[in-house]
Amino acid sequence: MGEEVEAQEFSRADRTRHREKVRRCLDVFARMLREARFDTDDPMTGLEVELNLVDDRGDPALKNAEALEAIADPDFQTELGQFNIEINVPPARLREGGLRTFEDTLRTSLNEAERRSSQVGAHLVMIGILPTLAEGHMGMHSISSNPRYRLLSDQILHARGEDLTIEIAGVTERLDTTSDSILPEAACTSTQFHVQTSPDQFAAYWNASQAIAGVQVATAANAPYLLGKELWRETRIPLFEQATDTRSEELKAQGVRPRVWFGERWITTVFDLFEENVRYFPALLPVTEEEDPLEVLEAGGTPALAELRLHNGTIYRWNRPVYDVADGVPHLRVENRLLAAGPTVADTVANAAFYFGLVRALAESERPLWSQMSFSAAEENFHAAAQQGIDAQIYWPGVGQVQATELVLRRLLPLAHQGLEAWGVEAADRDRFLGIIEQRCLTGVNGAQWFAARMAERAGEDRYDALRAVLLDYTERMHTNEPVHTWT
Repeated sequence: MGEEVEAQEFSRADRTRHREKVRRCLDVFARMLREARFDTDDPMTGLEVELNLVDDRGDPALKNAEALEAIADPDFQTELGQFNIEINVPPARLREGGLRTFEDTLRTSLNEAERRSSQVGAHLVMIGILPTLAEGHMGMHSISSNPRYRLLSDQILHARGEDLTIEIAGVTERLDTTSDSILPEAACTSTQFHVQTSPDQFAAYWNASQAIAGVQVATAANAPYLLGKELWRETRIPLFEQATDTRSEELKAQGVRPRVWFGERWITTVFDLFEENVRYFPALLPVTEEEDPLEVLEAGGTPALAELRLHNGTIYRWNRPVYDVADGVPHLRVENRLLAAGPTVADTVANAAFYFGLVRALAESERPLWSQMSFSAAEENFHAAAQQGIDAQIYWPGVGQVQATELVLRRLLPLAHQGLEAWGVEAADRDRFLGIIEQRCLTGVNGAQWFAARMAERAGEDRYDALRAVLLDYTERMHTNEPVHTWT
């Protein structure tokens, strides 16, 4: 969820001072971009996975504090809901066997974490939305103890001025509910892929990430149920968009931008995104640090730009720009945030391989894909894929409307292979992980499709009894690390 923040109240003067500091950070950032002070020589990639916790019956386990204490591993961190935790996998270089490293590290860490957390009655599950969540889990009593989360909830509700409204229409079922906190956001657990890039190449990598968002979601959808109802194949998308919306109906009608944002245009530089953040969005957490970024820069140091980073962390772009500092050297990353976790580690790393390969091939193409399609078409693809999953029809330049699986099989998998080869990934790893994506498309089975099909077989049962049974079956298969398309 971002930077740590202490519990506090903010005055009008705090907000004024913070706005001035954010703008100062933005000016310094612009100067840093001009002076090329960034680590770009040997790009790293990264992976974060958010997890759900369940008890022996498959119901949410509100035990993340106990689970983290039992796991006792700094790579695992708290998340918004007491039924969430997150693992940050150490970054790796793809040319050094990074994909295998991600899989091995993630499997080893999760197996050990499961062994320890199960001793306190909390089992780990990788799925986009925990299907057994009920209305009773969505109150403030379920929020994690970290003061950042309660503060963030208070600020979002204060900015909105009224309770959150969640309205999602599926094919056959519909959800209409309200919430007096941002706890519904905790239902959304994701995988985040990070790709480091130079300032000069950032726009190409971000634009490419936006262009393929729909294809990613279609192939990897894994969140078909929310509060007992079958909704979108990737219900995380509309849920997250609504659960952190600071706008009243009147502000929506005026065209005020949402804080969960696909964006509205292709960019030419990373500065475009940070400048939009400052121009369009008031601060939710106006915490101001002592550092003067200009003084640090002119003294030959690397400014933290803490206010700019904190502000960026409260604007939830599906592909987020990241400025960070490692060993005193600044760098830039694209954070790809739009996929659910799971169903297995193998599936998750296959999703990473597809993203890393495809985004590099498109970003380094002589004729940019985004010069051939409108930005609105990319956004429409994204929401169509979230709604329909692996059956989605999307638009693609030179093809028109096409089945997402056909597009992947005929055009995009060869590009992903090329991109991974350019990263230096060995042929065996390319074949294995991209082969999982290929088989998903050939069988028409991803996590959402498998779960919905198993639920259909239990149509005569009580809905929550069926959800528990299918989730426990899902969890058992998850531990085999056999990709979801092989599950019977």
